[in-house]
Amino acid sequence: MLEISPAIKNLEKEDIADNLLHYVYNTKHLLSLIKKGIDLDDPSYLSSYRSFEGEVYENFIYEKLLRYAEENDYITKFVLKGFHQGKCKAYANTLSISEKEQIVYRTKSREISEFDAMFLTKNNELYFVEMTLVKSVLKLRRRLRKKKALLEIIFPNYTIKSLIILNEGATGAKQFPSYCKVWFTKEFSAAEVLEYITKLDKQKLLPKDKINSKKMIEAHMLKLHPFRYYNTMSWITKTIRANKKYVIDMNFLMTEKVQRYHDLYNKFYVGFLTVKEMKNILHLKEGEYSEEQRVVVALEKKHSDEIVVTYYIQTTRKNLYLYSFNDAKVVKEKKDPYGITVTEVFHINKLMNESYLLSISQVNTIKKLLKERFKRESQKPNEK
Repeated sequence: MLEISPAIKNLEKEDIADNLLHYVYNTKHLLSLIKKGIDLDDPSYLSSYRSFEGEVYENFIYEKLLRYAEENDYITKFVLKGFHQGKCKAYANTLSISEKEQIVYRTKSREISEFDAMFLTKNNELYFVEMTLVKSVLKLRRRLRKKKALLEIIFPNYTIKSLIILNEGATGAKQFPSYCKVWFTKEFSAAEVLEYITKLDKQKLLPKDKINSKKMIEAHMLKLHPFRYYNTMSWITKTIRANKKYVIDMNFLMTEKVQRYHDLYNKFYVGFLTVKEMKNILHLKEGEYSEEQRVVVALEKKHSDEIVVTYYIQTTRKNLYLYSFNDAKVVKEKKDPYGITVTEVFHINKLMNESYLLSISQVNTIKKLLKERFKRESQKPNEK
């Protein structure tokens, strides 16, 4: 079974040679701070160092998992990454290796999810691995749902589970879902790796120690169920508005299949209003946007499983703003111009013709339906 080995728990490094020093680390910013002689207690240094240390920890644990998988009969296949895998290009709409040599699922232009490690077991389980040094795991728990949903969609014949590897002292581990197995290691330090990187007179490294085993496979070798990210998103938008008797088709929205997609996408787009109609509701400034500018209406699934209405205004291809509500207060957020949401809204705006135009009254009806549904669901006995 999957029980942590003493070698992993105690962070023993004797069996990985100099492999940790063969990885390429993103240290440009950290090294610039060191060169400036910035104080080690400075917040900017601490932030940069923690990011670097997280990279090193991930590589260290991956090296240990490689050897653990080779010796553990419960694990049947283990996905290679980094310098352990062949130089394969990143394929679209499948699992493959990114330019940074990470395991990713991507569309033609965007990465959807990245996985620290992945393996199969003799019980037909597919485990994705998350390893982190953060002390609070709230954000990690939020990421898990999206990754699990994606894997359930593209690997419907496997039971999807997750192995979470944390440092001692991490909080919130008991709140992980039942499909998670949690391991704790001793406190980790990347000081030796940083010392090697900053040395001018570097030691000669031992050759890369690679594992030769039939268990080891390339990411693209895993056979998956066909899935097209934007096609599926378009299908959901069309279907959720297809029943002309209702503003949105709640029965369709709440099916198990569609809610799995909701876990992946996090939000569905269901129509649009105009800035003119939403000016007062969103507290928009005079002249901030054209009055005929579209305000795209989305159904966002929160971590609590409550579905709420949010709004997007896209002024240019890369310029997108999210408007949401926090205790009745309007919150405006500029979205990452290179993030997936920018591309989604651009895509969905091209899809939606005038038949997708909503009124304020219809949006209020949607809010009411969602609130009533969540209230009913939250009153049911917890069967998990």
